Amino acid sequence: MARASFRTFAKNLDVTDLRWMPDKGFSPARLRIELLSGLTVALALVPEAVAFAFVAGVHPLVGLYAAFIVGLITALIGGRPGMISGATGALAVVMVALVAEHGVEYLFATVVLMGFLQVFAGVMQWGKFIRLVPHPVMLGFVNGLAIVIFLAQLSQFKVPGTLENTGHGMGGGEWLSGQPLALMLLLVAATMAIIWVMPRITRAIPAPLAGIGIVAAVVIFFGLDVPRVGDLASIQGGLPSLHIPMVPLNWETLEIILPYAIILAAIGLIESLLTLNLVGDMTGKRGGASQECIAQGLANTVTGFFGGMGGCAMIGQSMINVKSGGRTRVAGIAAAVFLLLFILVGSSVIELIPLAALVGVMFMVVIGTFAWNSLTILRKVPLTDAFVILLVTVVTVMEDLAVAVVVGVIVSALAYAWNNARRIHAKAYTTPEGARVYQVQGPLFFGSSDGFTELFDVEGDPSEVIVDFADSRVVDQSALQAIEAIAGKYEAQGKRIQLRHLSPDCHRLLNKAGHLMVDSDDDPDYALAVNYSVRTGVLGGH
Repeated sequence: MARASFRTFAKNLDVTDLRWMPDKGFSPARLRIELLSGLTVALALVPEAVAFAFVAGVHPLVGLYAAFIVGLITALIGGRPGMISGATGALAVVMVALVAEHGVEYLFATVVLMGFLQVFAGVMQWGKFIRLVPHPVMLGFVNGLAIVIFLAQLSQFKVPGTLENTGHGMGGGEWLSGQPLALMLLLVAATMAIIWVMPRITRAIPAPLAGIGIVAAVVIFFGLDVPRVGDLASIQGGLPSLHIPMVPLNWETLEIILPYAIILAAIGLIESLLTLNLVGDMTGKRGGASQECIAQGLANTVTGFFGGMGGCAMIGQSMINVKSGGRTRVAGIAAAVFLLLFILVGSSVIELIPLAALVGVMFMVVIGTFAWNSLTILRKVPLTDAFVILLVTVVTVMEDLAVAVVVGVIVSALAYAWNNARRIHAKAYTTPEGARVYQVQGPLFFGSSDGFTELFDVEGDPSEVIVDFADSRVVDQSALQAIEAIAGKYEAQGKRIQLRHLSPDCHRLLNKAGHLMVDSDDDPDYALAVNYSVRTGVLGGH
């Protein structure tokens, strides 16, 4: 089955999604935009990777190596050019318990297994199920994520050297106050203002990069005493080297890492596929879900063997890239390469960048990510959809993205089932021959099966009853059981019941369940219509 799924995936792979150039080809101006966009993303990746490494309880280089390797591989073969991947907080908060209890080597082994699971999901083309996520869930997702990104930046407003790992994010420490806080806020506001004004002056340089560069130059030139990247941790290091996770290869190890790997794989794929949809909406591109699953899986597998903490798509950095003009794989590759250069030779310069500039960039991402129109449509959409938007937003902030999306999909599915359950009804009339006909309308499934049985007057009906399914559909086993139940009631009263106008798929479902055993193809309108007599067991075509 897996081999057949892989052949189907390879056959349907859209090679245009692997292109290196935009539709109109590369020009020097386009190349400049892609490279500058990648540089902007790389600068924004540094504090995020370091902070998430702290959250997971590992060395900052473990987060930086993950950002480089995951970002590079997904940029090369991912499902959507323009997406940025790296170490994320959604995964870090799951990793912290594993690292605290078993050590970092078990984390590396878990990341490798996580990658295998994601590759398997891609080969089986499970990524297509992301289309089941309703629009209200997507709105709640982006709103909640915008709030999470905003809250994550607040840790930068603490006194350098006092940050602590609480297991749920950067916590503890002392907040800035007085003049240091005022200066920090002033620089954040200045960065945001530059990003807002810059596109109105020129688009030759991405606005976020201009904001970071101008504010950093001011801080360095005047020697302002503000928190800088170097205050978080030193990012200096060497090339990532091959490292086989030092864990026992036995069943006990698998029992430890498998639950974490499943959770991490699910969270990583959900966040990546939702980001893929969001970037697709902004760039006008669709598809690539299964390809993205495989790319994420390969990236995490390689990362685990090179001492990285794993990762997934990053919506904040993806928004920075897209809004800075990055549209091809060059921008993502450039971001990864620039990040590696920062680690190898540019750490002394990057560590001088004020955190306020990077916070300002992320605050503009928050403003651009939050679906502000959702605030106005809450009173216009159905109450259930409004509830789902708010629920997903709150759960995203309180728990994590994966839990929020799953909860949102479940609530939406239950609401859909309830609405469809209320649609079941029937038009009843008596034929000249004295038979009672029930024209069932609406889907017959587990949610409407009780309502279906309430449509019939078993005691008051004549000896001949016809149930017409021309405007209905038998969906599941509960529906079959409901048909059997009502047929049994008529049989107990000594009455004959017929089933008519069952659609082909309904007929196959009944056949599979062993209820109908004869095919009939003589109905010109519905391709299949059957009469089933419960008393005689005779099936006839109509």
